[in-house]
Amino acid sequence: MKNVYLAVDFGGGSGRVMAGSIAGDRLMLEEIYRFPNRQIKLGYHIYWDFLALFEEMKTGLKKAVQAGYKIEGIAVDTWGVDFGFIDKDGNLVGNPVCYRDPRTDGLPDEVFTLINETAHYADTGIQVMPINTLFQLYSLKKANSKQLDIADKLLFMPDLFSYFLTEEATNEYCIASTSEMLNACEGEWSYKLIEQLGLPASIFGKIIKPGTIRGQLKKEVAEEIGLNYPVDVIAVGSHDTASAVIAVPSLTKDAAFLSSGTWSLLGIEVDEPILTEEARLGGFTNEGGVNGKIRFLQNITGLWILQRLMAEWKARGVECDFDSLIEAAIQSPCRTIIPVDDVSFQNPSSMEEAVVRYCEAHNLYVPQTPGEFMRCVTESLAYRYKQGVDQMNKCLPAPIKQLHIIGGGCQNKLLNQLTANYLGIPVQAGPVEATAMGNILVQALAKKEIFSVRELKDIVINSVILQTYYPSS
Repeated sequence: MKNVYLAVDFGGGSGRVMAGSIAGDRLMLEEIYRFPNRQIKLGYHIYWDFLALFEEMKTGLKKAVQAGYKIEGIAVDTWGVDFGFIDKDGNLVGNPVCYRDPRTDGLPDEVFTLINETAHYADTGIQVMPINTLFQLYSLKKANSKQLDIADKLLFMPDLFSYFLTEEATNEYCIASTSEMLNACEGEWSYKLIEQLGLPASIFGKIIKPGTIRGQLKKEVAEEIGLNYPVDVIAVGSHDTASAVIAVPSLTKDAAFLSSGTWSLLGIEVDEPILTEEARLGGFTNEGGVNGKIRFLQNITGLWILQRLMAEWKARGVECDFDSLIEAAIQSPCRTIIPVDDVSFQNPSSMEEAVVRYCEAHNLYVPQTPGEFMRCVTESLAYRYKQGVDQMNKCLPAPIKQLHIIGGGCQNKLLNQLTANYLGIPVQAGPVEATAMGNILVQALAKKEIFSVRELKDIVINSVILQTYYPSS
């Protein structure tokens, strides 16, 4: 019977259960089960289908058991900022609302009439974004939502999934740090901020660090998936980017990372938060990392625009094979650059129409073919990464000398090369499965199968083939 750790990785468009085992100095990965994740519009809000996702997760766990694996641990990672409530009886209070819901539109300006924005950044160190938990909670407070009266605990998405696996209600540090409600230096809740916003302090629970065993898989779930032995549910870097970043194949301090997926998270690991005014004005965030590190980064719209474009083309019956689109984009003369973070691209009814309208309004060449749209968006992302690195270098004691692109987006060879060209430094692509690798290897640390971050990094390096892109004219 093969011993494995199970990583349950929820992304904005899909989720999967991955099995990982360490063989010597390598990590072996296997995808056990993949399932869709969708946003559902109901009434006035956009929700995640938590109940369906939990059931899909159990299906994946059951498939791992049926495959004959001996499960050493289970850990969940997800996107950031979103949450659910449980009441004093442990019941779910409403379905979690998606961060793309419009309920927080315009709220940052309103909140900063109540608190000082500069002092707030010095406290939390988080880039102000309307999607952040702070503004989601303030929207509930402003609406006099009864959920705040009923709630006993606020649980971020990985905490919520883990709660219904274990009945242990805790908040993992990395995911909690995305909320804009933690003190960046202390790694604990900013109760002064919570009081200023008039939120109930009691809903904010105990902060636990990555590598903590949350609890054991509860009996009912174990029986349902066919387990007859105890299994630990482990807190890893439960924000998916935190798990991905710990799997960056480098220990040098002058190497930045780009976690490339629906979002692009561009940053560098530092020992202490950077809370300067220059960092605030540059839109940088100080999120919790594994091993006591801070992920100093910018949140940038990533492959979201391309994902939406391809979904629209597919719905119209247009062939849009990814590799063919990349080749068409390489041949395309289109060099239109759009600001990928512009609000018009956040969640339009038609992404293609949004790009066309923006180009027309700003007298830019309008892409005509899927290949030209692909080139436009890819070129725009690479240019945005250059802007981010330029801003980052102003906040650091020395400029970065290399960029590691990890996650699914590292398979886009055109984006990798354009990024190297714009930045003027080498770009190393891989690993694709950084999030699952980081999740599983932190479980192995918690269970003392491996003993250091250095050993973890060596396993990553030995387990993947990396490709390096050098700047070219």
